[in-house]
Amino acid sequence: MELVIPVLLIAVALIGVITLAKAVRIVPQQRQDVVERLGRYKRTLNPGLNLLVPFIDAVRTKVDMREQVVSFPPQPVITSDNLVVSIDTVLYFKVVDSVRATYEISNFLQAIEQLTVTTLRNVIGSLDLERALTSREEINRHLSGVLDETTGRWGIKVTRVEIKAIEPPPSIRDSMEKQMRAERDRRAAILNAEGHKQSQILTAEGEKQAAVLRADGDRQARILQAEGQAKAIRTVFDAIHQANPSQKVLAYQYLQALPQIANGTANKVWIVPAELTKALEGMGGALGGLSQMVGDTPAPEAADHASQVEREAAEAAQAAAAAAQQIHDEVRVAEAQASGGKPQGLPAPEPVSPASLLNDPADQRERG
Repeated sequence: MELVIPVLLIAVALIGVITLAKAVRIVPQQRQDVVERLGRYKRTLNPGLNLLVPFIDAVRTKVDMREQVVSFPPQPVITSDNLVVSIDTVLYFKVVDSVRATYEISNFLQAIEQLTVTTLRNVIGSLDLERALTSREEINRHLSGVLDETTGRWGIKVTRVEIKAIEPPPSIRDSMEKQMRAERDRRAAILNAEGHKQSQILTAEGEKQAAVLRADGDRQARILQAEGQAKAIRTVFDAIHQANPSQKVLAYQYLQALPQIANGTANKVWIVPAELTKALEGMGGALGGLSQMVGDTPAPEAADHASQVEREAAEAAQAAAAAAQQIHDEVRVAEAQASGGKPQGLPAPEPVSPASLLNDPADQRERG
């Protein structure tokens, strides 16, 4: 008897603990518990501390109210051009009504998977391969609309459906890679051609501008050179008028220019007139007339050098007369050789004196 009482007390205590455990229910956040009383839906336990009737109320299901992600295995789908492609899908959903998710369907996750597969086959079956590869957004919207409409009566909200991968057959992938490679090569060739075209255009424009600038620079240089030559000629002309050179100075300058004329590489033949003295006198007369036009009276600053100029002019005149006589003799010898040893043709010229080259015919007429 003494042993029965402690056993009873222990049994009562154990029953009390069990009863308390069944009567008190703590539900965590973002979860709802569906409670049944004697096999019939009674109520839904919200997050927090909840009390139940022991041995009468029982929790049927614990529903997670958070958004869930499910990745379905690859599914073979046939396109409208009879190509089999493998499609992976990812589904985002959440339970909005725990009671309907519990009693409207036995396994809502399996139902969503099968519904996704069938809907995906219907959508892809109406598209060809190229459009299926480029119309993912359209396929996602269509799947979301169908799944949301169907799963709404189950208390489930499909928030998003994504196609993770679309894998065509290996042969089709090889053909697509070749096509894309050819397309990239074509675009690269077009870009290279356009770049070469632009380069040639820019080069031509640069050459055109350079030619225009060179022509402009050449024109400016010629204008400046012509202006410089005109200014130099004007300066020399003004200097001659200001110096007022005499006839003797002009004759002396002419005699100095004769050796330079004779030294030219193009001077192969000299034609010596018969009346060399008269020709030189004519030149002297012309120079005398030029000096009269300019003015025979020397400038005051040139009077000191008159005697030296006259001496140099006399020496130059003697040298010119000797050269003329030598040329005349060579001409006579050449004519004699051409006519068989008998000199004919040019008569003997009168001796040329240096004074006749320097004296002004006008002065001789005044003296006569």
